[in-house]
Amino acid sequence: MSIKIAVVRVRGSVKVPQQICDALKILRLTQVNHAIIIGDDPTYRGMLRKVKDYVTWGEVDAQTIAMLLKERGELVGGASLTDDEIKKCTKFTSIEEFAKAVANSKANLKDFPSLKLVFRLKPPRGGYEGIKRTFKEGGALGYRGKEISKLLERMS
Repeated sequence: MSIKIAVVRVRGSVKVPQQICDALKILRLTQVNHAIIIGDDPTYRGMLRKVKDYVTWGEVDAQTIAMLLKERGELVGGASLTDDEIKKCTKFTSIEEFAKAVANSKANLKDFPSLKLVFRLKPPRGGYEGIKRTFKEGGALGYRGKEISKLLERMS
């Protein structure tokens, strides 16, 4: 079972070195408050280390993935994701069932062809803790483990 990681862009792109801009584009994090869900593999870990001063990330469970899909899941064309769309385009019957399969690596978000892979989130209620310090120092940047679920909840 592969762990799923949610990555949220926290800082903008003014005076960002080109290598970091390129890594953020590869991760599809082109704007602040955008989030993606990725698998935990060495390639992504290397990119996260490179962009650690611009994003925050942590492990997510099926419940958090389901919340993101329900609240912020978007189809190509701008329509919201619904259970009916899940039934029509996949073998799953509900968003929760699809999220559980994604969390357990039995399905992938890319399996749903018309689903946008980037979640456009609102700024967090209460604001970020500080976008120039790491999470361990009381800021918003870098690895935050399971605490990412609380941030995503504040942002949905």
